[in-house]
Amino acid sequence: MSVAFRRESDEEHKEPRFELPIPAGPNLVTARGLALTRAKVEALEAEVAGETDEARRESIRRDLRYWHTRLATAELAPVPTLDEVAFGTRVTFRLNGTERVLDIVGDDEAEPAAGRISFSAPLARALIGGFEGEQVDFGGKTEAIEILAIAAIPEDAGR
Repeated sequence: MSVAFRRESDEEHKEPRFELPIPAGPNLVTARGLALTRAKVEALEAEVAGETDEARRESIRRDLRYWHTRLATAELAPVPTLDEVAFGTRVTFRLNGTERVLDIVGDDEAEPAAGRISFSAPLARALIGGFEGEQVDFGGKTEAIEILAIAAIPEDAGR
């Protein structure tokens, strides 16, 4: 019989499922970010325990492996001093004539639409180390951003 007509199993025809990529660099987290990571692990563990569909269970396990790794490697960042923009600060700035407010947080906590960006994002990297009243370069433009205020991220910053 020709090899073309032989079917060993369905497994050999499936697309490979790769692990979720882990962001490069340190896994800095805020206190909120650490709590969110713990909650995600707990929710996924409960979901795996209750799932009866094997394909869905394996998908959840894949997500759980990612979150277990993120929890194990989480580094709680020290509380910032607020004299300069740093990880864990809320910064008010003006860019292209528009005033914006952003919280600088960890990779897994970032949610740009809610005003939380990762410390590894280009905008955050431009802001970090800046002082209130300073103008910093961004996007190839000199003094493109004016830092207006630096504050702690409020405890209820779920926004």
